[in-house]
Amino acid sequence: MGLWRPEIRTVPPFEEIFVIPMNEIQTIPHPPIVSSDTWLEQRKQLLEKEKALTQQYDTVNAERRRLPMVKLNKEYFFETPTGHKSLLDLFEDRRQLIVYHFMFDPSWEKGCPGCTGFVDALGDLSTLAERNTSFTLVSRAPLAKLEKYREERGWDWPWVSSFESDFNYDFHVTLDESIAPVEYNYRTQADMVALGRPPLSKGEAPGLSVFFCIGADIFHTYSGFARGVENVTNSYSLLDITPYGRQEDFEDSPPGWPQKPTYG
Repeated sequence: MGLWRPEIRTVPPFEEIFVIPMNEIQTIPHPPIVSSDTWLEQRKQLLEKEKALTQQYDTVNAERRRLPMVKLNKEYFFETPTGHKSLLDLFEDRRQLIVYHFMFDPSWEKGCPGCTGFVDALGDLSTLAERNTSFTLVSRAPLAKLEKYREERGWDWPWVSSFESDFNYDFHVTLDESIAPVEYNYRTQADMVALGRPPLSKGEAPGLSVFFCIGADIFHTYSGFARGVENVTNSYSLLDITPYGRQEDFEDSPPGWPQKPTYG
């Protein structure tokens, strides 16, 4: 029996392994190819702009926490898996409530694909409850359709039906001139005409609304629509649209707002 000898293979230089054919470089859209030093210089320039954007985001959030609020003088009731509940019930004994207006017309068999993508993107929202905030989905479709679709998607988020109330119309996420004046993203039909844009279409629309309660009194504090809500899919970004914010001491909040050490 002969001695075992390791197999020796000739390995091409690193540069040869990763050579990209010239025709691919010419045909595939791609960022400019530069040296590491040039890339680092441009990356640092962009970093300064990213930091400025973060500071601007914090400034806008601070202004949002100082928005006034409007008391609701109408009661709203919803169909839920445990029976009819009021808007106050949806707070679940917490101070703040975030509602995602999920587009689901009563005549549809499935929910809006865009809203579905939003809910699929939601992360762990347990921090909301820790910060005295509840979260729920609201749609106009009957509860049976919502439950069926939720099961299909494997979701466990609270989801209630506003089918028998004016909730969607009053908060401008179901547009129907025959029921209520049409407005979306704080623009009326007249505004759209003045801006030279297409008129608002009849039907469902997405959005987020925030409510605050003091005792049995409920107040509307904020609503956002369209692209203004497409990235609000984690606890911190959701808390950022509430009156109390993240409730951390790095935030510029009004005196008396609940806060705790950011890294405590």
